[in-house]
Amino acid sequence: MAEFAECFLIHPEGPSVSDAADNLPNEQFRCRVMLIAAAVLWSLSGLFVKSPPLDVIPLEVRGPLLACYRALFAGAMFSLLVKRRSISWRPGLVPMVGVFTAMNVLFVSSMTRTTSAAAIFLQYTATAWVALLSFFLLKERLRRPTLVALAGAISGILWIVLNEEHAHHAVGNFLALGSGFSLACTLVMLRVLRDEDSTWLTALNHLLSGLILLPWVLTIDVSLSPTQWLLIAGLGIVQMGTPYVLFARAVRSVPVTEAVLLTLLEPILNPIWVLLFWGEQPAAHVWSGGALILGGLLAMAVLRRQAPRE
Repeated sequence: MAEFAECFLIHPEGPSVSDAADNLPNEQFRCRVMLIAAAVLWSLSGLFVKSPPLDVIPLEVRGPLLACYRALFAGAMFSLLVKRRSISWRPGLVPMVGVFTAMNVLFVSSMTRTTSAAAIFLQYTATAWVALLSFFLLKERLRRPTLVALAGAISGILWIVLNEEHAHHAVGNFLALGSGFSLACTLVMLRVLRDEDSTWLTALNHLLSGLILLPWVLTIDVSLSPTQWLLIAGLGIVQMGTPYVLFARAVRSVPVTEAVLLTLLEPILNPIWVLLFWGEQPAAHVWSGGALILGGLLAMAVLRRQAPRE
């Protein structure tokens, strides 16, 4: 998922600082395979959320319920990776957890109300929102690669939103846009908190996000079957937790820019799985809008790789 790749970009003191040139070629190959595996697992969010057993949960509560338990399962797994010396607390963690909780609920809810393709494409506009927030709040320059991504994101947003004819999907599209913006706010907070351990922040975000939603979710009059619990656990552990571990391990031996490029497989595969397994066919304008968004991100990554000091 996008936030993990960005998390390592924001925390250069983490595992990603290792020089890829110092690693054996076969180690780099294994790490690239791990990155591809991480992207594939991240791409399964739509496959889980739109599965028939979870699709029967009432629509008005499905998003918050899945977001809550998904975060708790993932947070429990991430907490096993946190080193005790990394645990700390400061006031800046409060708004970070708040915007992450919003992102979590908005993304899962958007996937229940619009196509998986639209939800994931619009969430990937977070990079553009990060650029704007960093420009206005952190006074960072808008460099040429970022402007390219920004242009692609704006074009893709307008194309998807303005061409949407179904009111039901329109609500989901705006929720997805909100998830992209709140993800961007989360990433800006991670940048502000760059001296903290990224694994600790990830575990904290997920655990507290789930706990914040839990009192509300426990009031919902829905009984989950063993199959539904199994799918939700898979959503948290298989789709969210395991790929994070793979990414964290692999990025030590592969340049971060290349790692981010490989993880762009996630938004490409996500709607494909849903189409193949559940028959959800996104409209043509969603595919073309997504191509604009992902094309801008791809161009940004390539330009950064060619001119890393720009």
